[in-house]
Amino acid sequence: MENIYFISDAHLGLGTREEERIKEDRLLAFLDYIGNDAAQFFILGDLFDAWFEYRTVIPKGFHRILAKLEDISRRGIIIHFLVGNHDCWIRNYFRDELGMRTYLHPFGITLNGKKIYLHHGDGLANNDAGYRILKKILRSRFSIWLYSWLHPDLGLKLARSSSKTSRHYTANKHYGEGDGMVKFAEQIIGTGYDVVIMGHRHLPTRQEISNGIYINLGDWIRSNTYAKLDKNGIVLEQWK
Repeated sequence: MENIYFISDAHLGLGTREEERIKEDRLLAFLDYIGNDAAQFFILGDLFDAWFEYRTVIPKGFHRILAKLEDISRRGIIIHFLVGNHDCWIRNYFRDELGMRTYLHPFGITLNGKKIYLHHGDGLANNDAGYRILKKILRSRFSIWLYSWLHPDLGLKLARSSSKTSRHYTANKHYGEGDGMVKFAEQIIGTGYDVVIMGHRHLPTRQEISNGIYINLGDWIRSNTYAKLDKNGIVLEQWK
């Protein structure tokens, strides 16, 4: 049985330079830790608070994390990166330069004999039809192509501004358990999956549903939580 780890919602670049340094140090220590025994590592979106990858330009300021991801990838750990709503505009940098496997859409996978469904979690709220429409627009090839013609300084500034607006909006919305995320997990488990893992909400949760388990990974802003799948099953833990 392999040791497999899952995180989401680090939102690198969110805070002040000092706050981000502390967060990066914490995340780097965690990556060093899993580098000793992990077989696979999953990032379920919003690793960055704002990200737009041009053909020849990537956002600056994240070199320590990116270098560490490349390092553990070269050591044989398979890294999977499912985009979130804050870092969905990727091209081939993570795949070609860092050796990561990238995904633009939720997907299922079998790990240690368990059928697991992975979703960032955005767009599942019952009262968020507006976002689901906006999501289709923002992720369309035409929108990405059009945005790519902006100068990187302007494009990334707009991306960070939009990210802050989005965060304030979601922070003030009601995201109770009846909002659709648990219901969605129930539906997926009903189709034969053993585990559903999501992020987005920033509220660490492990809940047994029928014959399966729903996990929300929390975040690396306040909770510093992650999931680990090993021979004993899957647990949600806090990094200390």
